[in-house]
Amino acid sequence: MKAAVYEGPRTVTVKDVPDAKIEHPCDVLVKITTTNICGSDLHMYEGRSSFETGRTLGHENLGQVVEVGGAVSKVRVGDWVVLSFNIACGFCKQCEQGLTNYCLTMQPKPEMAGPAYGFAEMGPYQGGQAELLRVPYGDFNALRLREDAAERQLDYVMLADIFPTGYHATEMAGVKPGDQTIVYGAGPVGLMAAYSAILKGAGRVWVADHQPDRLRLAEQIGAIAINTADQDPAAVVKEATLGLGADNGYECVGYQAHDPQGQEDAALTMNGLIDTVRFTGGIGVVGVFLPEDPGGAEAQGELEAQRKVPLDFGMLWFKGQRIGTGQAPVKRYNRALRDLISSGKAAPGFLVSHELGLDEAASAYEHFDNRDDGWTKVVLHPDTDAGNGETDGFAHHTTADLRREARAKGVEGRSHMNKQQLEEALGH
Repeated sequence: MKAAVYEGPRTVTVKDVPDAKIEHPCDVLVKITTTNICGSDLHMYEGRSSFETGRTLGHENLGQVVEVGGAVSKVRVGDWVVLSFNIACGFCKQCEQGLTNYCLTMQPKPEMAGPAYGFAEMGPYQGGQAELLRVPYGDFNALRLREDAAERQLDYVMLADIFPTGYHATEMAGVKPGDQTIVYGAGPVGLMAAYSAILKGAGRVWVADHQPDRLRLAEQIGAIAINTADQDPAAVVKEATLGLGADNGYECVGYQAHDPQGQEDAALTMNGLIDTVRFTGGIGVVGVFLPEDPGGAEAQGELEAQRKVPLDFGMLWFKGQRIGTGQAPVKRYNRALRDLISSGKAAPGFLVSHELGLDEAASAYEHFDNRDDGWTKVVLHPDTDAGNGETDGFAHHTTADLRREARAKGVEGRSHMNKQQLEEALGH
């Protein structure tokens, strides 16, 4: 089978690798039709993690079941499923408490976090940027989808990671209807955090970033954009809240946070949140902070390389703020979020800018890593026949192209439409 394989810093190749296969009676084998490039994949792509060369990338995966192990009783061949990036057993102490993000069974190194597909230090599992993916404990880890799965893949694939992760940020921060809340980082996870806060009834949602294309998407979903190239988020929010600050906020950037000039500072967004969020407010941290950073000394200094971030803990303590951290327990949220999608109340596929075939993975990683204008979320289709009904349409008519056309023609609801919906609205 073909797969996107990490060959070293900023080098991804699409090559033939051994076919994924059933290895345990509880396994499910999935033909991947839609798989995303995640912002956290870029830490590995840039060589800023311990990810091994020769491994397949990809932890945001959706597809159709083609084979099941002898002990699988719920999932059937032919089912459309989305796969939580957490790989969990369902029966260990952590899983029984709903903490599937820190499963004790599937992670061979107890000192590390729970396992995931194709991710550094999160188990030996291959990623899903490939034609086939082995899913351990398939009855537990595969979320079956509705009848509209094939047509709404761009929405449902977000359930693998970034929609639940953004929602998890709002849960950890304690957002409530009417709250004034701020997101640091307008990447895919930050946009999903903003979107989740809006779905939960937040009164005002600010999104701080210095990438204009991402800030435009934030505005399209009803958030207030703060361009950090010329605005101080804390000053903007305090002015709008009688000096009090936001009720809560979310860190959606991680340890490679940097200013508009490109200078890295792992504490930049965290200290910004401490300043921006009011006394006794809540902060949810879902941006990735890893125990190892091979490039940390060169990019930021020895302190960051030793996993130490110069946090303004004195002000955090003084303000009595609460912080929740860590990767999302996807299964805690994905079923309910799936039902929001199927009912039409949520359409997280709005942030997809590019749909490409798997063979274009190397170029896609390069553009996404460069933060090239318009490359807000990249989706790969290993099997282009199973995408949105066209075998050659992914590169020729991107979602970004269709959205621009819809904007020019005044098509209502364009910011929430997936590619198929845009094509139908535009008569393509």
